[in-house]
Amino acid sequence: MQFVHMSDTHLGYRQYGLLERENDFFEVFNQAVDEVIRERPDFAVHSGDLFEYSRPPTKALLTVQNAVIRFKDEKIPFYAVAGNHDIVMRKNALPPQVLYRDFGLKLISPKNPFYMEGDIFIGGTPYASRYNSKHLKERLQDIEKASLEHKKRILVLHQGIDRYIPYEYEIKIGDIPKSFNYCAFGHIHERIIDDFGEGKLVYPGSTEIWRSNEVEGYKKNGKGFYLVDMGGDIPEIERIDLELPREFIKETIRFHELEEKLSMIAEHITTLKKKPLLQLTVEGGNFSRSELYEKLNTTFSDLCLSLRPNYRPDILADDGTLLEMGKDALDIKKMLAERLKDFQDEKISEFAVNLMKEMSEGDMKRAEEITAEFYGELYDN
Repeated sequence: MQFVHMSDTHLGYRQYGLLERENDFFEVFNQAVDEVIRERPDFAVHSGDLFEYSRPPTKALLTVQNAVIRFKDEKIPFYAVAGNHDIVMRKNALPPQVLYRDFGLKLISPKNPFYMEGDIFIGGTPYASRYNSKHLKERLQDIEKASLEHKKRILVLHQGIDRYIPYEYEIKIGDIPKSFNYCAFGHIHERIIDDFGEGKLVYPGSTEIWRSNEVEGYKKNGKGFYLVDMGGDIPEIERIDLELPREFIKETIRFHELEEKLSMIAEHITTLKKKPLLQLTVEGGNFSRSELYEKLNTTFSDLCLSLRPNYRPDILADDGTLLEMGKDALDIKKMLAERLKDFQDEKISEFAVNLMKEMSEGDMKRAEEITAEFYGELYDN
C-alpha cells in the first residue's frame, strides 16, 4: 500500500507582502495535487501548516476545498493534522481544516486521534508548544497503546525535535514512540529521512521557500513531497520534486568583486521566465550603505520582484586594524532563547523568538497574529 506524505504548504502566505508570492504558494500546491493524483496513492497525509494563518484568506480556503474534492473524486482519502500556523492558541478553538470534513478530509485531532485505512493505523495529534510537552507525551503514549495491535502503524505530528532544531524544538527525540513504522512529521522545512525505531522518521519539508534560509536546502534537496510504500518491513520512500514558479537568488558578494558579480547576476536574471526574488549580502570593504543601495536598486529594480540587500562592511578597531566577525558572533535567536528559557515555563522565550523571526522577515500580519494568540492563551490559562 502506498501513500503520499506532504506538509507545510502555508497557503495564504504573502511573502514580503507580495501578491505574486501568495500566488506562487497556490501554484505549487496545485501542482502537488496534480502530482498526487498522477501517482494514484492509496491515501494522502498532510502533517500540518496547510495554511499560513488560522484565519486563512478566501482564496486559500477555496484552493484547499478544490483539492479535497479532487482527492475525493479520485478516491484518494486525505488525512491531516493541524500545525502551529493552523491553530488559534485558545481553548476549544478549531483549525480551518474542520471546514472540509463533509468534503472528505479526515482531521486527526484529540476527538479523533486515529483512523484505520485498510489495515494501516494512522494516528497523531495537533501541534503542541514546548510548555505543553507533558500533555503531548501523554497523548503519544495513548496513541501508541491504541496502535500496538496493528501491524502497520503511521504517526502524524507537527513538531520540532531537539535533534534537528536544538534551540526551537517542542519535543525531544527520546519522547517519540519507536514502535511506529513511519513517523510523518511536519514543521521543519528541510527534507529529512532518518532511521528511527521500527521504521522511518520523515520531514518532507515545505513545498515552497517560506524563508530565505531555505534556499541552500532547496538547491541541495529540492522541494516537494514523498511517496511511501508500506508493503515491506521498512517503508520505501520516493522523492517527488515540484517545480517552483520563480527563482530565489541568494548570493554573498565581496565588495571588491561587486561590479563583476552584479553583471553576472543581472545576465542570469534575463534568462528567467519570471522575475526572481533576490537577496544580496555585500561584505568586506569600506563603503557607504546608501550609495551601495542606490547602485543595487538601479541595477535590479526592474529585473526582480523583490530586492533584499544586506551589508557587512569591514569593521576597524581604534588602531585601524581589521576586526574579524565570525558568522556566529552574534546569534540573536540563540541569545533570546538562552536568556529567557526559564521564564514562565518558556512561554515568553518561545513567543519572543517567534515574534523576532516574523518581524525580521517583514511578515507583520503573522507577527500580529502570534502576539494575539500568545496573550489570548495567557488569558485562557
